[in-house]
Amino acid sequence: MHIRGWPQSRAMAWTAAVLAAGLLAGCGTVDAGLQPSAARQLQARVLEVSEASSRNDPAAALKALENLEADLAAAQSKGQVSEERRQTITTIAAAVRADLNEAAKAAEDARIAEEAAAAQASQKAAQDAANTPAPAPAPAPSVTGNGDDKKGNEDKGKGKD
Repeated sequence: MHIRGWPQSRAMAWTAAVLAAGLLAGCGTVDAGLQPSAARQLQARVLEVSEASSRNDPAAALKALENLEADLAAAQSKGQVSEERRQTITTIAAAVRADLNEAAKAAEDARIAEEAAAAQASQKAAQDAANTPAPAPAPAPSVTGNGDDKKGNEDKGKGKD
């Protein structure tokens, strides 16, 4: 059985899992490479990407990933993120971006295929309707002038011997 959207949802679920594991680990405060305030902000962005991924919304996930990368750059410029930590997070984010782009392309391809199938079905229905002969008109009902529904029963049951 083929489940519609299953390959895309599987890719998005995998992306969400990789994102959550990788970026949250990359945003952790185990060492001095990332200040706690920056870690909280980046973790919030990771959550946005992960939630959009789990909803099978690659466009929203890509937008959230852009916001994460912008926040990462801003945090690094303020000295809140070390270069080593930035590189780790950026590498993970690039892998996630590739997965999200693939999922977005697959979703777009599926949408286009669905629209093409619907258009083809509509065109076939129109052709079938054009090729179907019109039904013959129904015969006109017979009309009796007297409105009597007894039709030839006048002599029945009148005491004939």
